Amino acid sequence: MSPEPGSRQPLRVAVVGGGITGLAAAHRLVELDPGVQVALFERSARLGGVLWTVQEHGFQVEQSADNFITTVPWGLDLCKRLGLGDQLVQTNPACRRTYVVRRGRLCRLPDGFLMMAPTAMWPLAVTPILSPLGKLRAALEYFLPARRDTADESMADFVRRRLGREVFERLVEPLVSAVYAADMEQLSLLATLPRFREMELQYGSLIRAMRRQMKSVKGGRAAASQSGARYSLFVTLRDGLASLVDALVSRMQPGTVRLQTPVERMVRQADGWWLSAAAGSPERFDAVILAAPSHESARLLRPTDAALADDLGRIVHQGTAIVTVAYRRQQIRHPLDGMGFVVPAVERSPVLAGSFSSRKYAHRAPEGTELFRIFVGGARNPEMADMDDGCLVPLVLGELTQLLGIDGEPNYTTTAHWPCTMPQYHVGHLDLVARIEARRSAIPGLELAGNAFHGVGIPNCVHSGEEAAARILTASPSPSGRGLG
Repeated sequence: MSPEPGSRQPLRVAVVGGGITGLAAAHRLVELDPGVQVALFERSARLGGVLWTVQEHGFQVEQSADNFITTVPWGLDLCKRLGLGDQLVQTNPACRRTYVVRRGRLCRLPDGFLMMAPTAMWPLAVTPILSPLGKLRAALEYFLPARRDTADESMADFVRRRLGREVFERLVEPLVSAVYAADMEQLSLLATLPRFREMELQYGSLIRAMRRQMKSVKGGRAAASQSGARYSLFVTLRDGLASLVDALVSRMQPGTVRLQTPVERMVRQADGWWLSAAAGSPERFDAVILAAPSHESARLLRPTDAALADDLGRIVHQGTAIVTVAYRRQQIRHPLDGMGFVVPAVERSPVLAGSFSSRKYAHRAPEGTELFRIFVGGARNPEMADMDDGCLVPLVLGELTQLLGIDGEPNYTTTAHWPCTMPQYHVGHLDLVARIEARRSAIPGLELAGNAFHGVGIPNCVHSGEEAAARILTASPSPSGRGLG
């Protein structure tokens, strides 16, 4: 029933989607204005989306993301506001390096090669991963003129243009695929790693840019000894990332969360938004934050704005599966002196990447045991995201056994399947998102949030949800008077 004209009712906001984005949005609404009434709709039986920690047999298993980056503040800030600051744990300093598979063997990624460019040339010159011609072509990057137009281009085109085909295939493609599970021929440079394009424009060369930046950064020598991701910049929570989910839920009012309650229909009317959820009567809300996957938001918005729904539907998603296994240390011949390994597509392996989970964070496995997380699927092998475990696990174990020199069977195994969860930022993604946001801004009381727009990491999702909450309160200040003003 609609409120009577002139009555001062609390602002009612529906948040659709109970992943980290929706949880951050719901929490931020009441953090900024405790008078807001929030209803959080989640179709599954638990909150957190892909954030899911399993604690069993002495192992701490992250079933999806297992840490987050600190170069942007939003993840750290939220943890500290929730009282989780003392739980933050950094990666093991002794293992901040990465391996790359070449011809079925693990080779150390050259020290100082960070995602797309070297900070030092000597490790690149002596690596067995590249041929002499591949190394020479990479060195020529220093002298190549910069491309001066501002058009987007694919990751593959950019890296081949700057560093050559071999560096792309053997180094950059596996490193970036491990993060985005994407097709490098379609992945947008400007939507994912724009700083490398900015380096080209500012310094004329990626090599020149990285060398100058290392000289100016405190701890530059230590950073140059790392490889792959900047592991020193990543943290996790000692009790698992599910503790972030639990902390957010603990701050919500009773009755806020509605599990196993998918929203079936959403209609904009003169008095607000009317949502119809499974097995319930339509409810009126003053505003809605859609924190669901973009294709689900598209379905709900079609009756309101078909063009907006079409654009949301253009954001393609891929899926992955993660096989987590443990072995006794004496079963493994490899020294495990790194964070993990990545696998180039040219290796024709079913595996995308592997993480030495208990080397990365020692608290994740009992003494004398090693825990590994192996990633498959993505744009490279999309069918593997929901492959039957009876086929998937033996396939993965066969690869891992060969790469690490493992004898015998694992003493622990579990799998997680995440089909259609990773948005693909194809070339032109920024223009598509700008168009989506322009259409969204013309619809009163509607916000969109999630990993489909401005970043796939936990901090980006948190920021997206919190910004959506702040915009809702700015546009619709609560009668309590305790909003942003």
